[in-house]
Amino acid sequence: MVDGASVIAAIGNFDGVHLGHQHLLGEAARFAAAHDARLGVVLFEPHPRRYFRSDDAPFLLTSPAQRDALLRSYGAAEIFTLTFDKALASLAPEEFIRLVLKQKLGLGGIVAGADFRFGAGRAGDSKALQAIGDEAGLNVKIIDLLPQPADGAKFGSSAVRAALRDGDMARAHVLLGRPWAVRGVVTQGEQRGRTLGFPTANMTLGEIIEPRRGVYATRARVGGVAHDAVSNFGRRPTVGSEAPLLETHLLDFAGDLYGREIEVDFMHFIRDEVKFNGFDALKAQIAKDSVKARALLA
Repeated sequence: MVDGASVIAAIGNFDGVHLGHQHLLGEAARFAAAHDARLGVVLFEPHPRRYFRSDDAPFLLTSPAQRDALLRSYGAAEIFTLTFDKALASLAPEEFIRLVLKQKLGLGGIVAGADFRFGAGRAGDSKALQAIGDEAGLNVKIIDLLPQPADGAKFGSSAVRAALRDGDMARAHVLLGRPWAVRGVVTQGEQRGRTLGFPTANMTLGEIIEPRRGVYATRARVGGVAHDAVSNFGRRPTVGSEAPLLETHLLDFAGDLYGREIEVDFMHFIRDEVKFNGFDALKAQIAKDSVKARALLA
């Protein structure tokens, strides 16, 4: 049982755990230490955008498991996951603070970014959080947003999504402070890559955002070991595929990956998805892509 009173928590969605989130976590950790408390995180599942806009295409930057692992790597000792449903969405700002943060979670304090909004209709802002939190006996700290990077892109999940849609892995890396990565279990496909001499580890992305369709220089981690790789994300127009698929060929790797979990870091965009005139042309292009990936990853 968590003693919430000994926890001061940062609050937000934390999708992607980008540099803005990391800044918030760092400031929250210092605030918690000053109050002799552990650092916690309060987040929402599903993402409120999914609740309010259920027809939206997949948009998450990280799976819940990836997100939580990242949060712990940045110092979170406790993670409180609130179910975002009609009951939670309808709470007034004061009810959310008193009934959820104070009564249900029993937190000792809360830390939020200056742009944080909460409560029914997003009626609560950082000033309301400070005022109501003070009255409820919570230690509250509001954190100024991280200044924009030199290229003018905001440190935010929307900016990372835009970079991924453009295939701009360098910008995504700047905004995240690390390469964008997807994690999943390798599924057995048609084994067509194996017949072409380039066996692939295949996975679907589920609720994770679709990056620009095409070929990437990647790094695939298997059992904690990183391997240079080349990946294709798309519908495989030469072969034909109903659902977008991520296919990753690990360079200089031999072994069976079916059923194993891998994490793929997207390092560089190489080219857009193309339909080839037959498998010989496809095989030749994969060989060229592999050479290009080696050079980019060297």
